[in-house]
Amino acid sequence: QKRKLTSSFYFCFSLPWQCFRALCCKGPPPPRPEYDLVCIGLSGSGKTSLLSQLCSESAENIVSTTGFSIKAVPFQNAILNVKELGGADNIRKYWSRYYQGSQGVIFVLDSASSEDDLETARNELHSALQHPQLCTLPFLILANHQDKPAARSVQEV
Repeated sequence: QKRKLTSSFYFCFSLPWQCFRALCCKGPPPPRPEYDLVCIGLSGSGKTSLLSQLCSESAENIVSTTGFSIKAVPFQNAILNVKELGGADNIRKYWSRYYQGSQGVIFVLDSASSEDDLETARNELHSALQHPQLCTLPFLILANHQDKPAARSVQEV
């Protein structure tokens, strides 16, 4: 027993910082970097469902976003502050007002949508890619609804 105490004693004095953190109050964790993202796409593409899933929230009773919502999506090494913008016709014209300060873009596409909706989504995506506040940012294009029978492949999208 004396030998065990001696080795623990030696360990604590040989690595005082690790010992302090292991035995005492660890203090606040180091701050995680935060990134501001904008999430856009047509109505019904699955933006709200995606963010609910990432936040481990219930997928029940999800309704389309009519204006915008902001969610903090925590990850182990970072926090994503995501502004989700509604995708209805009368709201899309205001998307650009929410682009300022964004550090990345998530564009959600309904891969099982009609040809007309897919063309509208393509036009909105091209408009966003050319916008001065977004054109240099990283884009994630998410082809959602891959579980539906009418879903297009990546090549088709």
